[in-house]
Amino acid sequence: MNLKDILENALALRGADFLANDPLQFPRRFNNAVDREVVGFLAASLAYGRVGIILRNLEDLLGRMGDRPGEFVTNFNPGRDRKYLAGFKHRFNSGDDLACLFWMLRQMFETEGSLERYFSSGDEGGQTVADALDAFTARAKILDVSPIYAGGVLPRDAGVRYFFPSPKAGSACKRLCMFLRWMVRPDDGVDLGQWKSVSAARLVLPLDTHTARISRLLGLSDRKTPDWKMAVEITGQLRRLDPEDPIRFDFALAHMGISGGCTGKKGKACERCDLAAVCRLASSVRGRPG
Repeated sequence: MNLKDILENALALRGADFLANDPLQFPRRFNNAVDREVVGFLAASLAYGRVGIILRNLEDLLGRMGDRPGEFVTNFNPGRDRKYLAGFKHRFNSGDDLACLFWMLRQMFETEGSLERYFSSGDEGGQTVADALDAFTARAKILDVSPIYAGGVLPRDAGVRYFFPSPKAGSACKRLCMFLRWMVRPDDGVDLGQWKSVSAARLVLPLDTHTARISRLLGLSDRKTPDWKMAVEITGQLRRLDPEDPIRFDFALAHMGISGGCTGKKGKACERCDLAAVCRLASSVRGRPG
């Protein structure tokens, strides 16, 4: 079997049942488009750190927002609603960071009516979403934040900036790319297929420690640093396998690490690994060239 066939098989074995161990489960709980956009953005934004902590803290956050999280954000009034976020903490982001984010998201909805239209209004095309992401994050960071910060300008050390990285600065933008994957890719029981204005062919792999490590093992990249250049390189390799939907393999690759236990070292996970036939580690262990 070639790499494409092996990845297809790995993907077929990792469907909606793996959502129990993935932050994508949270927007999947909602049918309303605004709820899905809001919860999807929040779930992706907080998807850093250990998965168990991510899931626990997202449950906490949604519990504070009530049954209609979309309305909570689109009607968010810092003076009235900031109290609901008091004491919230996810690693180095606080309830105050979330309050600022909610206020920024509210302005995006007020300006364009949806996050999709806000994103697309700064999208001038291109082979990938790189320039569109740069425009989105730049516009977000100059929104008025006067209810949170005196003067209405984000301080250089504002925690909310972490939610708006930029490809231009070299960031892999893993969480924003993951949000785009969720929204743009067709509804396959995993991704949501809600956005229609962005082509799946332009998406870039949401590069994290798992996908970076496994991509190296598969020979998709030899780069050491998981940055934007590496994400684009791996996406380019996957585009050869599926030009119209190159990152549809992301869910399977990520869960080889998240749920499958791949550490990049020979271990028990290797004994049942679907990728062993094309993995550099497995080849080296067997004494064959990688």
